[in-house]
Amino acid sequence: MSDCVATSLSTNFARVLYVRLPCNPIFPIGVVYLADHIGKVLPQVEQRILDLGAVPPLDLRRTLDQVIGEFQPTLLVYSWRDIQIYAPVGGRGGNPLQNAFEFYYARNPLVKLRGAWGGLRLASAYYGELWRNLGLIKQGLRRARQYYPQAGLIVGGGAVSVFYEQLGQQLPKGTIISVGEGELLLEDWLKGEDISRHRCYVVGQGKPRPNLIHEAPVPLVKTACNYDYIERIWPEFNYYLQAPDFYFGVQTKRGCPHNCCYCVYTVIEGKQVRVNPIAEVIQEMRQLYQRGVRNFWFTDAQFIPARKFIPDAEALLEAILAAGMTDIHWAAYIRADNLSPRLCDLMVKTGMNYFEIGITSGAQELIRKMRMGYNLRVVLENCRDLKAAGFNDLVSVNYSFNVIDETFDTIRQTVAYHRELERIFGADKVEPAIFFIGLQPHTHLEEYALKNQILKPGYNPMSMMPWTAKKLLWNPEPLGRFFGEVCLQAWRRNPDDFGREVMHILEEKLGTVSLPEQAVHPLPIGV
Repeated sequence: MSDCVATSLSTNFARVLYVRLPCNPIFPIGVVYLADHIGKVLPQVEQRILDLGAVPPLDLRRTLDQVIGEFQPTLLVYSWRDIQIYAPVGGRGGNPLQNAFEFYYARNPLVKLRGAWGGLRLASAYYGELWRNLGLIKQGLRRARQYYPQAGLIVGGGAVSVFYEQLGQQLPKGTIISVGEGELLLEDWLKGEDISRHRCYVVGQGKPRPNLIHEAPVPLVKTACNYDYIERIWPEFNYYLQAPDFYFGVQTKRGCPHNCCYCVYTVIEGKQVRVNPIAEVIQEMRQLYQRGVRNFWFTDAQFIPARKFIPDAEALLEAILAAGMTDIHWAAYIRADNLSPRLCDLMVKTGMNYFEIGITSGAQELIRKMRMGYNLRVVLENCRDLKAAGFNDLVSVNYSFNVIDETFDTIRQTVAYHRELERIFGADKVEPAIFFIGLQPHTHLEEYALKNQILKPGYNPMSMMPWTAKKLLWNPEPLGRFFGEVCLQAWRRNPDDFGREVMHILEEKLGTVSLPEQAVHPLPIGV
């Protein structure tokens, strides 16, 4: 007997309400793609999108009740994007990294007290949002069942895909918890078919299958989103068109073949990279372009997952030019080891105006230990090609210090590597983003923490208790206090330019090293 069985009703009577739970103002591409898929394969199903991310906090419950009362859905589909909070930026009542470091590492009792107070506010906001979202899910289900007693409930999204085991203990019995992409799961449920082939489980009908998140998703050929249809079922769509600098999501592929030790996307989307047909991507972009959109975010886990996908990226950018969309800007997550001179030229010509390099470390030995699978020398060569092609916009470089086997020597190498990037692009154009990994379940880093008894089996990855949070905000000893004090000094000296100040302090304390000759000067052809 399947542990993932649910009962639906005839599609002739189905009414699906998609509810995107509150989060940062990011275009809700997940629910848009879900609704678009069902609109194509089951056009008789009535659908409506409610984006609570565009609703004032005090109006959330009233708006949810009102929309459910008007639409009277037979199925609620909730999208939950954010749960884990560790980041080096503001939000949820303060800067979570600064609060944590003040509490754990400050020597001044008053600063430590300030960190404790900030952490308390942060924990309060975190648990408040968690309980609020759970409350909105339960409220919606109660309200929907006033009109249709057998109304179903599916909950998915990025946060759910990471914490699906923990959330199963807090959601109503009968809830279908979806991991990863959900188009085909939703289609099968609406058709009344068995959904056990999908990555999902039903709360109260057994536990999720072991390693559910590591199962491969059912393949789907993605077609262009029909925005004429989306506008009809989403009255608030124009909210995102009001700001000319807002970035709209467009997906060009799914899947990531890499094994980076701290990243969970590679298992959420699956190892197999599935490239969407270029004609469909262009058609989708043109629909948004005709509505005045000029800023696009390619929402792939990686825009160029491996070198073999360079021709696909080149063909897409050539198609953008051929379509006449020459005044757009775009951005994406891009592995800088997967570039070519031709691709760099096309990136600049098509308007790429934000380049994010996920370096993590400037020491090749740590790159290997973190299973990131790239060569730092190649990254530098490709950055030189990008600069030569005329790229003059911001370069954001992510550094995650103290992940595995960090030493003072590897820190010096990272500083030296960063200075070389500044020489390539210009110091004012290179912005270091300092991260300390928020450890997530289902990753190699979690396995490492359990194996080395940093975490105990059965720990709660959603806990914000200080004794758990310090381990999940990955900054272990023997260098934990060193980095904590460096960051505290950076916030005191230059809080508005935290990343650059961290690099200055590290160089002051430890010095730097000379990069290998082949890193500074590319190897001659044939060597």
